[in-house]
Amino acid sequence: MNNTNIKEKLNIFKIPLNGIHLIEASAGTGKTFTIVLLYLRLLLGLKKKIQKNF
Repeated sequence: MNNTNIKEKLNIFKIPLNGIHLIEASAGTGKTFTIVLLYLRLLLGLKKKIQKNF
């Protein structure tokens, strides 16, 4: 049996913050936590850009 759908552990620091991405997982796997961390990355990234402009 050849399994070509090998899943890797999600690394939130490598996901681009632009575009649309799908997070699909079973219950209790940390989807909400992952979305919160991605949102924080986005907010902190925007904050740094704003600080550079002033």
